[in-house]
Amino acid sequence: MTTKARATAPKKPTRPQVKRTLKKDTVREYKLLKNSGATFLLQQRGVTIFDEANNTVREIRYCPNEPSVFRDEQSESAIRKSIVFTEGRLFVTPSEPNLMMFLDTHPKNVSNGGSLFELVNKERNSEVEVEKEFLTHDAISLLREKPLDDLLSVAIAYGINVDRPTAEIKHDLLYYAKRSPKSFIESFDNPVIEMKSKVSQAMKYQIIKEDKDGVKWFDSNALIITIPVGRDAVEVLSKYLLTEAGSSIAEEIDKQLS
Repeated sequence: MTTKARATAPKKPTRPQVKRTLKKDTVREYKLLKNSGATFLLQQRGVTIFDEANNTVREIRYCPNEPSVFRDEQSESAIRKSIVFTEGRLFVTPSEPNLMMFLDTHPKNVSNGGSLFELVNKERNSEVEVEKEFLTHDAISLLREKPLDDLLSVAIAYGINVDRPTAEIKHDLLYYAKRSPKSFIESFDNPVIEMKSKVSQAMKYQIIKEDKDGVKWFDSNALIITIPVGRDAVEVLSKYLLTEAGSSIAEEIDKQLS
């Protein structure tokens, strides 16, 4: 009896799981929110905070060799040390707990309602930057995926001249996609944007017109809506046409644009 060798498909090699150890940065970075030149000396004299636990106002100061940042808990021989931001940055190591505590409790820290400096959250900043890049990518992808009519509607709402080659229109839309990707993406599902496109087209083809009294029908000169001083006529009319009161006018505009 002969044994036939069975052909077996080669097994796909399994990829070993990547092992990693997340190392948290123990060095804290604080940055000034305003331009301060090459160096900036943080004021320490007369800096006070409200101590909720003791219901009192207490003075704080940075003395490296003291066990506390509260002046009333420091020795008589306590020596202050200058706190200097270089190029708007200050890096604090774990071996400087007093400095960390002083900066974290300082009233001008953003986390305490101040506006002078803040702790840099590198992980959060990275998340925000990555999300922004993803949004930009999604916005740009819409220029490839969306039908031309959708692109033209958005372009008109942005005030872009659509009586040009498609490539030039997309080039102009690319600017808005990069500048404000979230708003650009949302514009494709925004009824106000779509209506602004129709209103702009209606004005272009002399169905309606804008004058000092408001927006009127071009042929009869009948007033459609009064535009408040300083307001954009296209935006005001577009929002009005989306209401029940303006629905019949919107239908007439659609009819004449068809």
